[in-house]
Amino acid sequence: MVYQMKNNEKLNRIRPLKIWEILQRETDEDHPIGTEELRARLLECGIEAHRTTIYEDIRLLNECGYEVMSRRGRSNQYYVVDRSFSNPEIHILLDAVQAASFITEKKTGELVDKIAQLAGSQKGLVLKSNIVQFNTAKSSNESIYYNVNEIVSAITKHQKIIFLYFDYDTNHNRVYRRDGHHYVVSPFATVFADGHYYLVIYDKRYNKMTNYRIDRMERVEIIDELADTPPDELTFDIANYKKSLFGMFAGKTTKVSIEADHTLVDAVFDLFGEKTKILSSGDKSIRFSADVQISPLFFGWCCSFGDKLRVLAPESVKEELKEYTALVGGQY
Repeated sequence: MVYQMKNNEKLNRIRPLKIWEILQRETDEDHPIGTEELRARLLECGIEAHRTTIYEDIRLLNECGYEVMSRRGRSNQYYVVDRSFSNPEIHILLDAVQAASFITEKKTGELVDKIAQLAGSQKGLVLKSNIVQFNTAKSSNESIYYNVNEIVSAITKHQKIIFLYFDYDTNHNRVYRRDGHHYVVSPFATVFADGHYYLVIYDKRYNKMTNYRIDRMERVEIIDELADTPPDELTFDIANYKKSLFGMFAGKTTKVSIEADHTLVDAVFDLFGEKTKILSSGDKSIRFSADVQISPLFFGWCCSFGDKLRVLAPESVKEELKEYTALVGGQY
């Protein structure tokens, strides 16, 4: 009997915390919980509470900064409106996870379920309304989360990592680069681009930044060796670095001047950002400059607009573009 009384005392101490937990997880402005229902929910946890006790607990929560809203009536209705994510924000997160190709099918399902739980009592409704289907080829590398954990830890500790890197053959078998020998690199940052997750590393041998797809990495481990620090001229803002890349194919960064049809303004903003300075060049033309890492994908982007876009400068890039188009044209 004495043991039961002590146990009840312990449960009563956490009663306000349990009330907050229930309200935060299961209520909002459209779905409040009444006093009697709240009492029943507490009883399921082995906690007995009187109507006046619940009233006092909620008053205490509000005094301590845990805002609980109430609607007065014969049976008061209580709810919490301060959620970390609104339903539209949760939908955006769900869409991003489902569209990301580096997340495996299994992990996609797990993350979708966890994100939906942010909606509390609206979880079922959120999942039911999440009807957009993404035709995304998902990665089969289940170790990507372990990879990310090791990479982030290494960046934080400023240490090198070691890993194997592979491609796939026509039978979807892994073919390891360097004949299966390990890569040892200095991780600098992670970047999400074109549906894939990349590791940006500093290569001291060639004094440049290089990218690796994290879903193509295997057996990632931190080693007891300090990472190399890139020189000041190579350090960069990740957002600007990403905008200069095409398909994460790294190349020499060059300031490129481009003339395009005025109908391509949205395409320019989509790729280089809405702060890109665009000048009018005649009635139906625009001009702009951007820092671009020159690669075949950049040339492919230029060619995708046909005669609506042309590179003006520098001459070296124009010559490379001519060679690229001649090479491609020569195959037909």
